[in-house]
Amino acid sequence: MINTNKRTWFILSFLFPTFLFFTVFTIYPIARGMYISLFDWSGSSEFMTYVGFHNFVELAKDSILWKAVANDYFLVAGKVIGIVVLATFFAVAVTRFKIRGAKFYRIIFFMPNIISVVVIGVLWRFIYNPNIGILNSLLSIFTEEPVRTPWLGQAGTALWSILWPSIWAGVGFYFLLLVAAILNIPASLYEAAEMDGASEGRQFWSITVPLIWEQIKVSILHIAITTLNGSFVMVWIMTEGGPDNATQVMGSYLYQMGFKQFHMGYASAIGVMILVISLITTLVLQRLLRRDETQLS
Repeated sequence: MINTNKRTWFILSFLFPTFLFFTVFTIYPIARGMYISLFDWSGSSEFMTYVGFHNFVELAKDSILWKAVANDYFLVAGKVIGIVVLATFFAVAVTRFKIRGAKFYRIIFFMPNIISVVVIGVLWRFIYNPNIGILNSLLSIFTEEPVRTPWLGQAGTALWSILWPSIWAGVGFYFLLLVAAILNIPASLYEAAEMDGASEGRQFWSITVPLIWEQIKVSILHIAITTLNGSFVMVWIMTEGGPDNATQVMGSYLYQMGFKQFHMGYASAIGVMILVISLITTLVLQRLLRRDETQLS
């Protein structure tokens, strides 16, 4: 009994610091944000006016917020498709087709993950610059007149222009994740498939995809969660939600309402909405991917 108690306290002594850290920096901010969402508060005033669910009623009527939600899901869909497809393609290429310099490519693909998101945003702003940007300069080679397209300055191209660097910056991490998964597949399975006359395509769909499905599922969930909660930085650096809210996402709108217009209660309500939407999206994706997993097996 004494040994059991000592073991319990020994385990708790290691768990408590982590639990305390998690409570202070995760649980408390979430609870505090939910509390503030029930008030009308500027963020700096001593007085807070209780308004109940008024902020959430206003959210339902806010057309800019729903545009931000649509933009967030556009980025989620674009990044999931773009990153997963490219990461899977490159992972299969460097593992199954024995490309020379495979280690070099692993380093090159992972390089954007080392760079700060802020640096990536500034870099791509220069690439998209209508006057001195490299993109317009390259396109001008194939046209008679110089191309001066304001990629980040017009509603039709701004959100797409944010999507591409987001994909570019994210491929490397998931590429390495899938490379590790493919390398763990027994070579005997591919050898047996070759002896049975299976093509490379058939081997990919019948062996590679089912056996790395867990890593693909984790990648999809991680991309969705990080996009819904973290696309703010890239958007704010590149466009600040413009032009005319064309690239507004929930995170940037929260920042604008809370720290630009000083409606901290309303901004907290947006934060609660981000939390709820993220949880619902995660649950739905887990359900859909579990169904696909059953089909694959």
